[in-house]
Amino acid sequence: CINVKRHRVLNNKGILSLRLFLKSGNNSRKRADLLRKWNIFHSYGEGGMYQPFSIPSEPQLVSIGRNVNIAANVRFITHDVIQSMLRDMNDPQYPCGDNQFYMGKIQILDNCVIGANVTLLYNIKIGPNAVVAAGSVVTKDVPEGAIVGGNPAKVIGFLSELAARRAETCKDRPWDREDKEALKQYFWGKKDG
Repeated sequence: CINVKRHRVLNNKGILSLRLFLKSGNNSRKRADLLRKWNIFHSYGEGGMYQPFSIPSEPQLVSIGRNVNIAANVRFITHDVIQSMLRDMNDPQYPCGDNQFYMGKIQILDNCVIGANVTLLYNIKIGPNAVVAAGSVVTKDVPEGAIVGGNPAKVIGFLSELAARRAETCKDRPWDREDKEALKQYFWGKKDG
């Protein structure tokens, strides 16, 4: 039995995206809470943030773990349209069967960061404890603790190394984004050598 409200929401992605924008404003943590409350994805763990205003075509094929931070303009590609091309070719050399789309799931495990403008293709699993660099195209699984980047995304480092570097280099950095004077002094007050 399909939930009628969920079915209506899933068939009206534009309306859902507009509701998401209006109800959450610029608060990406509130946006994640709304997506959990509305039961949009297959599963969505606690915490983290969701900055995109768009919803994947088949959100029921997307699973998001706990403490997952998803930056702006991330695209979840849960299907392709190759079947449509094959069907319209009507060529026995390229049989298409009866499928309209080839679909697959996207799994993001706990404690991950997905950078801005990332494209996630179907049939992948990310993490746990992984980072996908901004602008990457993820075409295959991302190992636990890895940092990946590029098109197609490849391992470029590990979260443990990044965390150690950040712990060392961020000791004296300002942390309050609202303290504009401290930010100005820290980033622009020094002479670059």
